[in-house]
Amino acid sequence: MDQHIPIQQQAAIRTGAVARVLKRAWQFKALYLMLLPGVVYYIWFKYIPMYGVVIAFKDFSILDGILRSPWADPWNKHFLTFFESPYFSQLFGNTLLISLYKLVFGIFPPILFALMLNECRVKWFKSVVQTLTYMPHFLSWVIIYGMMLALFSQSSGLVNKWIATLGGTPIAFLTSTETFRSVLVASDIWQNFGWGAIIYLAAMAGIDPTLYEAASIDGAGRLRMIYHITLPGIRSVFIMLFILRLGQVLDAGFEQIYIMYNIHVYPVADILDTWVFRTGLQQMNFSLASAVGLFKSGIGMILVLVSNSIAKRWGEGIW
Repeated sequence: MDQHIPIQQQAAIRTGAVARVLKRAWQFKALYLMLLPGVVYYIWFKYIPMYGVVIAFKDFSILDGILRSPWADPWNKHFLTFFESPYFSQLFGNTLLISLYKLVFGIFPPILFALMLNECRVKWFKSVVQTLTYMPHFLSWVIIYGMMLALFSQSSGLVNKWIATLGGTPIAFLTSTETFRSVLVASDIWQNFGWGAIIYLAAMAGIDPTLYEAASIDGAGRLRMIYHITLPGIRSVFIMLFILRLGQVLDAGFEQIYIMYNIHVYPVADILDTWVFRTGLQQMNFSLASAVGLFKSGIGMILVLVSNSIAKRWGEGIW
């Protein structure tokens, strides 16, 4: 604030600014009241627990608690334990590959499905198909794995029975290192593509319909409308979701893999989270588990920042 303005006048200006902010907030009190539960949730369950990351730099003991547990010597002791593990390269490679497979092969099916639904003119058929395709999103992986056992079990699965009936040899879909990753990625896409399509359909609903009318008058067909109007209209949503998925590139899907994997597929399915669960949590080594979690969060934050800065050059950053 200008130093030439008297102190009393500066105080009056500040008071007036605060009064205006409070008055404006009171005008929208209903909206702020609706926002309050979400803010409280994130502060209580997301930001306050972040204090617990100091466990990664301590020899944590449940009996001593976070504050009284001694600091690790050296400070990066648990990170070194993780990086020097003989399984680190395999774990990191499996995590990265499975995540990239899910990212690359799973990001386009929701868009294609949303485009097909958007072009459907039979409303009842569109509603039925949309409902059936996003229902798997609400199924737990336990249920999905039970369905997969019924279909792909080498001894009793329906698919292998068909193969045997046709004279073929049953395939070990769930216990073979050659097929297990494909099963993981395919089941993940099946569970989530219908739910992802809802987001793109919402973005398509926000496109100005007069653009389609103008394109129709100019003689453009449906494919040209999709290419020149629909796809550019959902570009910002696509980039936002892509950036958010990049931030979770080291989260290969613990629940899914933990339920589905077995000792036969450890070489291709064991990821950072499953190793942490076995080594860090089952053996009560919470400091090691926190160190790995902090490492993953750091990588995710870097990827989000870099990808967002690149997207901003195209005018599509999320902040």
